[in-house]
Order: sequence, then structure tokens, then C-alpha cells
Amino acid sequence: MKLPRLTASARQVVAAAQRRLPVEVRTAAAAVPVCYEPRPNAALRAEGCEPDLLGLFVGHEHGGELADAQPLPPQILLFLVNLWDYAGGDESAYRDEVRLTYLHELGHYLGWDEDEITRRGLD
Repeated sequence: MKLPRLTASARQVVAAAQRRLPVEVRTAAAAVPVCYEPRPNAALRAEGCEPDLLGLFVGHEHGGELADAQPLPPQILLFLVNLWDYAGGDESAYRDEVRLTYLHELGHYLGWDEDEITRRGLD
């Protein structure tokens, strides 16, 4: 599948996932942009990100302040070609992985650790 189609599908999945969130989480989710990239760029890989990474939250957590150590505004990055490859080229599996990855990274934005993300069903 070509990148424009992967992007359109991912945007639909993220919008649907946001509509299903509890109101208090939906409000926070609306505040963090989602960026759709094919794969982690060279700068992210130089920082230690694996080339096959599915998603990443960068920036300060919800309610946090910008700090010198984290100068980027909060954003969720979804790596669409990696998600497509991980799903084995199956569109239904791709949509599921986009949803799960988005929710997982949203959990990080909300300041939840891996256990809290799992407890809330966002893994």
C-alpha cells in the first residue's frame, strides 16, 4: 500500500479511537498532535530509536512544562511503513496496530507507565 493510503487510513483509525475515549481523556488527546511518518528519521535513529519502531511519544507529558531537557512540544509519531510491515501487509491488522500504537503512545503522553497503560487497556 502506498504512503498516502496508509496515512489516510491511519488518520481515520486515530479519529475513531479518539471518539471512543472517555471525555476527560479525549480532551487531553485532542491537545497532542499526531504526526504520520514512514519510518524513524536519521536523527531519531541517531538517538537510539530502532529503525523498525512503530510509534513514539516525544515532548513533555500532559500537564508538564517545557524543559531544557525536553525542548520539543508534545507529539505522537506513528511510523506507517513500519506498522504496515509489522501487520504483514494486511489492512485489517494494520488498522488494529495503528489503533493500539496510538493508544499506547497517548498513554505515555498522559504520564502513564507501562503497567498503567496495560491496566487501562491501551496496550
